[in-house]
Amino acid sequence: MPEPTPGLRRALLGLWAALSLGILGISAAAQEPFWADLQPRVALVERGGSLWLNCSTNCPRPERGGLETSLRRNGTQRGLRWLARQLVDIREVETQPVCFFRCARRTLQARGLIRTFQRPDRVELVPLPAWQPVGENFTLSCRVPGAGPRASLTLMLLRGTQELIRRSFAGEPPRARGAMLTAKVMARREDHEANFSCIAELDLRPHGLGLFANSSAHRQLRTFTLPPTPPNLAAPRFLEVGLEKPVNCTLDGLFPAPEARVFLSLGDQKLNPDVILNQDSLVATATAIASAEQEGARQFICNVTLGGESLETQENVTIYNFPAPLVILSESEAQEGKVVTVTCTSGPQTLVTLEGIPAAVLGQPAQLQLNVTEDDDRRGFFCEATLEVDKETLRKNGSAELRVLYPPRLDDSDCPRSWTWPEGPEQTLHCEARGNPEPSVHCARPDSAAVLALGLLGPVTRALAGTYRCTAINSQGQAVKDVTLTVEYAPALDSIGCPEQITWLEGTEASLSCVAHGVPPPSVSCVRSGDSGVVEGLLHVAREHAGTYRCEAINARGSAAKKVAITVEYGPSFEELSCPSNWTWVEGSGRLFSCEADGKPEPRVECLGSEDSRERLALPLLSSNSGPRDSKDPHNLTPGIYLCNATNPHGSTTKTVVVSVESPPQMDDSSCPSQQTWLEGAEATPLACVARGRPSPRVLCSKEGTSRPERLRVSREDAGTYRCVATNAHGMDSRTITVGVEYRPVVAELAASPRNVRPGGNFTLTCRAEAWPPAQISWRAPPGALNFGLSSNNSTLIVAGAMGSHGGEYECSATNAHGHHTRRITIRVVGPWLWVAVGGAAGGAVLLAAGAGLVFYLQSTACKKGEYNVQEAESSGEAVCLNGAGGTPDSGAETPGAAESPAGGEVFAIQLTAE
Repeated sequence: MPEPTPGLRRALLGLWAALSLGILGISAAAQEPFWADLQPRVALVERGGSLWLNCSTNCPRPERGGLETSLRRNGTQRGLRWLARQLVDIREVETQPVCFFRCARRTLQARGLIRTFQRPDRVELVPLPAWQPVGENFTLSCRVPGAGPRASLTLMLLRGTQELIRRSFAGEPPRARGAMLTAKVMARREDHEANFSCIAELDLRPHGLGLFANSSAHRQLRTFTLPPTPPNLAAPRFLEVGLEKPVNCTLDGLFPAPEARVFLSLGDQKLNPDVILNQDSLVATATAIASAEQEGARQFICNVTLGGESLETQENVTIYNFPAPLVILSESEAQEGKVVTVTCTSGPQTLVTLEGIPAAVLGQPAQLQLNVTEDDDRRGFFCEATLEVDKETLRKNGSAELRVLYPPRLDDSDCPRSWTWPEGPEQTLHCEARGNPEPSVHCARPDSAAVLALGLLGPVTRALAGTYRCTAINSQGQAVKDVTLTVEYAPALDSIGCPEQITWLEGTEASLSCVAHGVPPPSVSCVRSGDSGVVEGLLHVAREHAGTYRCEAINARGSAAKKVAITVEYGPSFEELSCPSNWTWVEGSGRLFSCEADGKPEPRVECLGSEDSRERLALPLLSSNSGPRDSKDPHNLTPGIYLCNATNPHGSTTKTVVVSVESPPQMDDSSCPSQQTWLEGAEATPLACVARGRPSPRVLCSKEGTSRPERLRVSREDAGTYRCVATNAHGMDSRTITVGVEYRPVVAELAASPRNVRPGGNFTLTCRAEAWPPAQISWRAPPGALNFGLSSNNSTLIVAGAMGSHGGEYECSATNAHGHHTRRITIRVVGPWLWVAVGGAAGGAVLLAAGAGLVFYLQSTACKKGEYNVQEAESSGEAVCLNGAGGTPDSGAETPGAAESPAGGEVFAIQLTAE
C-alpha cells in the first residue's frame, strides 16, 4: 500500500493531539484541591470608613464557614459557599481578618490585611519671630499630627512658591502616623514680608487611591538690618534764644528704612522731624527754637528704632541770649554844615565798637560827633558788638544811615555835555544831578521846545539829534547845563543812489559808482563776484565786465550791502559747438537741430533751405526763440544745404549748415518671418532675416541666448525659439523667430499585454510613433480576426474574448507627409488541459482513510489519464504532465527597415481537452 501524503499525516497528528489534551484536562480537573478566598485580600480604608468583605469557597457542600475580625460589623449576607459582611468605623491602624470554611474534614482559610489611612487635615507651621535680623538663622517647623501611613507622606517647606526643603518618609513602618519637619533658614533682605508655608501630601496612588494634599496657613516674616554705627547728628554748637536752627539726623545701611522710627529732642523738648527715605538711608530734619528758660548747656538727642533694637547719638549745645547793637543818630537828616552825634548801645555783657572805636567797659555805649558835608550824604555808621559764650567769641553788627541836604550839581560824569546814541534799539536816556532831596532834571531844545524823555525807555530816532538845555531843581536850589545829542545810524543803499540793474554796451566807456546814506558818512566799495579787486574808475566795457557785483557801504554803526547786476550787450555770432556746420538727422528720432547764436539780447535764429533743399524750407530748430515755421515735428526732413541767420538789436550774422539723413534698424514679417519651418536632413541654411536702415544694420540670430552651431544638415535640435537682433549706429531692433523641424515617422514602440492569451481572455496592443507633423496610426490584423476595438487616436488595439482567429501577426503603420514606417508583432492564443480533482471529506477515522486512498490513487494514475483540475495544474509544479516540454515560439517579421518579433519568442500554453 502506498505511503500517506504529507497533508494526511498532518491531519491525523492534529486529531491525536486534540484527543490527548482533552483527556489530560479532564484528569487535571478531577485532581484540583478545594480552597477558601477573601476579597479584597488587601485593603486600604480611610480612618473611620467602612468596607465590604466577601468570603467564598469552591467546596461543593461546605459544613460551616465564617469571617473572624475585631472590627465592628453592620450587616451580613450569606449563600451556600459564600459570606459577605460590612465592616464599619474602621479605626485600627492595621487588622487581619480571616475567612474560613470546613470541607471534607479539612479547614480552608484565607487571611486578609486591612490598613487605615488618615488625610493631612491639620498642617501647622510654628509661628515665626516678630523680627528677624538679616544674616541670622531662624527655625521653620511643620507638624502634621495623625496623618498616615507615614511611609506615604511627604512634607515641603515653602518660601512663597519656592520650595525650600522636601522630605519623604518612605521606608517608615506601616503603623507609623503623623510627621514633623524642621529646617534652619538664614534670613535675607528679600525675605522681608515673605510668606512661609508648609504643604503635606499623602500619596496613595500606588494603592489605587488618589493624592491627598493640604497646606498650612501662611506666616509672614519681617527681616531687618541695623548698621553697626550710631546715627550721624548734625546740630548747632550754639543756639540763640528765639532763633531757629536746623537739626539733621542721618543713618545709612538701614533696612527696611520705612519701618524705622526716629526720635529727635532738645533737652526735654521733643522736636517734630520731617523724615526723608532714600533706599537704605534715612534723613530726619527738624527746626530747633530755644526759649529763655533753656539758656545754658543742653543736649540734642537722635534715636532710631527698628526691629525692637535702637541706635542713639547725643550732641551738646549752649543756649545764649545776644541782642544786636543799636546805632542812634542825633539827626537822621541834617543840612550841610550841621554837627551830628552818633551813639551805639547793646546788652550788659557785650562790648560795642563804633566806627572802629571800642567802648571803655562792657555794657557801656560808644559815641562820636562830626560836622556833616556833601560827602557824608548816605554815609553809613557801623557798630560791632561781641559776646563771649563758652570760650567762643560771637559777633553782631548794627548800622544807621545819615542824609545830608544840599543843592543840585550837574557833573559831566552823570550828565555829559556831548551825547552820541545809536539809532534803532530802545534806550533809557540819563541826565542825572546830585543833590538832596533828589533834584528833578528837565532837558529841552531851546529852538523847538522838544523835550528829552529822561529815565524812560524809548526808541532813538534821527529826529532827536540837536542841542538841549538841562535844568536840575530841588528845595535847596538849581543847576543849568547845555548838552549836544548826536544820533548815529548804519549806512543805507537805495535804488536812486545805487540801482539794482545796469546795462552797458560792449566797446563803450562806463563806471560803477554807488552812493550810501548814514552817520557818520559811510565809505562804499564794489567787488565783482568771484574777484577780490575793487572796481574803480572809468572802464572800457567788454563782455567779461558783465556779472553780479557786491557793493558794500561801511561806517561805525554797521554796514549795508547790495547786489548790482551789470549786463553787457553785444551783436550776434555763431560758434561751431552751438551751431554745427554738418548735421546728421536720424529718421524717426524727432530730434530737432540745435543752432544757437551768442549775443545780448539773445538773437533770433532762422535756418532756410537753399541749393539742394527746397527753397525757403525752414529747418526745425531746438532754439527757444524759433519762428512759427520751426514748430512742426520733422518726420520726413529733406537733406540739403540750409542758411542760418541770427539777429538782435545790435546786428546780424549768417552761417551755412549741411543736413544728411540716416535711420535706425527696422525688421518686420516681410523681411524676417516670425514662423519658419525646416526639414530634418535637408541642407542647413541660415535664418531668413534682413533689416532696413542707414547705415546698413548687422543682423545676428541666436537660439535661447547661444549661437546656432554649424551643421551641414538640419537636425531636430535646431527646432526652437531664436532671437534676431539688428544693430547700427542709431539703435537696434529685434524679433523672435520660432523654427519648427519636421521629420518622417518611426514606430518607436509596439507592445502587447499579454502576448500569449488563453481562449476567452483579453489582450491589448499599444503602438507609439515619433513624427512631426504627428503621424496617423493604422493597423493590419490577421485574416479572420474580428471584434476588436481601437482608441481615439488608433494607438491602442483592444481585444475582449480572444478566439483562435485572433492569433497571428499584427502590423502597426505610422504615416505623415514625409513618409511612413511599419512594425509587426505576433500574438498566440492557446489553452491547457482541463482536469478535475475530487476533494476529501473530513470527519472520523473512516473518512481519513478514504481520503488517504484517494490521494494514493491520484498520485499513481493522474498522469496516465490526463484528468487534472485546471487551477491545480496552473499552480502545481506538475503541470508539465499536461503540456510536455512546452511550445516553440514563432518568429515575428517586420517591413524592411523596421522589423520586430516577440521578445525572446516565448509562448506559454496549456492544452485544453474534453473528458
